[in-house]
Amino acid sequence: MSIRNNRRDFLKMAAGVGLLTTTGLQLSHKTQAADETSTATIVVVGAGLAGLAAVNRLKKQLPNAKIILIDRSITHRYQPGYTLLATGVWKSADKVLDDNTSLVPKGVNWIQSNVKAFEPDQNRVITDDGESIGYDFLIVATGLRLGYDQIEGLSMDDLGKNGVGSVYASPEIALATWNQIDEFRKKGGRAVMTLAHTDMKCAGAPLKMTFMLHDRLLEAGTLTKSKIDFFSPSDKIFSVPRVNENVLNRWKAFDHPVNVNFHRKLTRIDVAKKVATFVDAQGGQYTEQYDFIHVVPPMMGVDSVLNSPLANSAGWLEVDKYSLQHIRYPNVFGLGDINGTAKGKTAATVKLSAPVVVQNLIDVMKGQAPSQKFNGYTSCPLLVEEGKAMLVEFDYENNLTPTVPFVDPLKESYFAWFLEEMMLKPAYMAVAKGRV
Repeated sequence: MSIRNNRRDFLKMAAGVGLLTTTGLQLSHKTQAADETSTATIVVVGAGLAGLAAVNRLKKQLPNAKIILIDRSITHRYQPGYTLLATGVWKSADKVLDDNTSLVPKGVNWIQSNVKAFEPDQNRVITDDGESIGYDFLIVATGLRLGYDQIEGLSMDDLGKNGVGSVYASPEIALATWNQIDEFRKKGGRAVMTLAHTDMKCAGAPLKMTFMLHDRLLEAGTLTKSKIDFFSPSDKIFSVPRVNENVLNRWKAFDHPVNVNFHRKLTRIDVAKKVATFVDAQGGQYTEQYDFIHVVPPMMGVDSVLNSPLANSAGWLEVDKYSLQHIRYPNVFGLGDINGTAKGKTAATVKLSAPVVVQNLIDVMKGQAPSQKFNGYTSCPLLVEEGKAMLVEFDYENNLTPTVPFVDPLKESYFAWFLEEMMLKPAYMAVAKGRV
């Protein structure tokens, strides 16, 4: 490729990145002007991306409100970077670690504890330290719980050791997962890749791990000595039909195809023997020997939400999927992974839904109905191989919603890879600081 073409492509990429990072992905609604008179008490639970985006926006738009953030964690973890650690693209966990003290705006009362109970009928929360905190309005942004404990025979101590990997648990375990993959690819063998039977955050991560494992085996020259089996608890591997079909066709077209097993739910792992047990819909059991296994745990609402009146029957926060206002408690809103919505457990979701939640909260504060609607926007830069990815974006209705005109969401490109590796974290931090 000529230097001129390289330059032209780079300029296109730069324009696309500008679109993504400065225009809010073409967010359709206008920002409400600050309400200078409001002195309401607003509690935000959770200091992940969702909670930080909320408090930063609230502080700007409601400068006289009393804003309280509740979360014990001082360390901020850039979770979209875990896949890059687990596939050997990034080599240091420090790349995904930041300090929450630099992200919480001045004037916000940050209570460094966790909420152990929600009492919405009394408009209060109870912290682990026993403190009762009242509110006029509440934003629940707790994130979700990873249910590794629901897989019999597996403990957190097993992750990142003895052929067991998982991209979700922590930066350290993501990095240890790469070490397991790196050891596995030296000789090859059988890899077992799994998928959770529950709603998931970053549902594309198990697909990324599978693509990149294939590429790392090819790179090491041991693909011909290896077999990759993917196990899904349902009849698909991704919720968006066109993406599901695209990925399955890609895996089938490999010289050494990825074999997909449907209706297989992971229930048990014998770590010492390297044997995984799956069950089908009828209760039939299947044991699978592995040399490397990627575990995707069941995911659920955190206990404080699960055991509260705020939860739906599945244990998630019961919100209207468009307004993100709680169905039964109009002064409560949900943001991020905890929401019981059909789509929307990614960082990109927070980018578009945080302005919706803050504006709708302001509307309700003024005695009005929520004016903004969230369309379920979700984005997944789906790594295909080193230097190539697909920028998959979609909504509640499974419509593909590309935001960069020259990028086909079902075709791999260097731009999508560049976005994942180089540009997503700056965009993410801008969201956390309430700037986009």
